[in-house]
Formats: sequence, C-alpha cells, structure tokens
Amino acid sequence: MPADAVGTGSTDQRMQRALEGYHARIAAEREGVPVIEGHRHMAIGPETGQLVNLLARALPRPRILELGTSFGYSTLWLADAARAAGGHVTTLELESAKSAHAEEQLGAAGLADRVTFLVGDALQILPGLAGPFDFVLIDHWKDLYLPSFEIVLPKLAPGAILAADNMIRGGGDGAGQAAYAAAVRATPGMSSVLLPVGTGVELSRYLPG
Repeated sequence: MPADAVGTGSTDQRMQRALEGYHARIAAEREGVPVIEGHRHMAIGPETGQLVNLLARALPRPRILELGTSFGYSTLWLADAARAAGGHVTTLELESAKSAHAEEQLGAAGLADRVTFLVGDALQILPGLAGPFDFVLIDHWKDLYLPSFEIVLPKLAPGAILAADNMIRGGGDGAGQAAYAAAVRATPGMSSVLLPVGTGVELSRYLPG
C-alpha cells in the first residue's frame, strides 16, 4: 500500500486528496514556502499516520484525544479512524491560525464532524476534559509531554492506547521525551515499547488492576 493510501469507503477519495494536499504543502514548506507565515507543520510522517490510524480504528467507538493539532495532518488520520470506527476526536492546539487551517482541511475531507477543535494551552484545557479517552496522540511541545500525561492518566479508559511522537529524534534536547518515557514505564498497569517508526513512537497500553 502506498504511504499515503487508506482503506476503502465512500470518503477515501476525499481523504486521499486531502493527504496529497498536505504532502504538497509540506514539500513546499521545505523549499521555503510557508502555509501560514511564522508557522511550521511539524507533522507526523505518513508511516506514523498509518500507524495511529490502524490502531485507533481497531477500537470500538474510540474517544480520541490529540495533543498538538498543528495544521491537522495527524488529525486527518485520526478523524478517518474515528469515522471508520464510529468514534470522535478532540484535538488541542495552541495557535489559533493552525487550528483554523486544520478545521478547514478536515472540512474539505468530509471529516470535520468527527472532530472537536480546541484552542489554547493544553495544561489549562486538559483538566476540564471529562474523558475517558481510548486513544491519545501526544505530539506537542516536548517539555509538556510529562505534565500532559500526568493530567491525562486518570482520564484514560481501561485498555487505552497512548502514542507519543518524536521519541527518537525531533524536538528539543530529548529531556522531555526521556522524562515522559520514564514516567509511562513506571506507571502501574502500563506496558510500553519504543517503535522505530517515523521519528520514533512510544506506544503504550493502559490496563489498570
């Protein structure tokens, strides 16, 4: 299967066009053409996109939480999974311009109804989210990985899956990722493994008690 291909169904062509648009914009950005002046995509790659899509769509009616919408590339993969499995995505982004762009792109892909877009500081928004969540993608500022995890932990459903991106390379000096990995692996009921997919994904499963 090509790196940017997804399953089957009536929305696949719209999903495919949306992915192709993202890939073209990311390539142009690398050549110095920004999507929005002063902002970068900082997106997961297509391999990681496929991974989180497959994992999330395997869950029944998953309640998905994304920390770090950026321009919506990973949100697109998660929303496609939510559509396939009858779930919903709540995604958080600090920059309003990025969130607005993501919402526009998800609308064009026919997936905006599967997503709630929230704008603001994740550490301020997270305490007010009820949960429980079945799948969590963490891909925002690396020094926020650990404090975000500490807030999200009591909101996880039994069997919840967490995927943290940029665990091998990308983003800061690695201290935030190391602190997160240590905390996750020390949490009772949590099993975790580092996968060499994309820039590295710490994949964890929560089975308390």
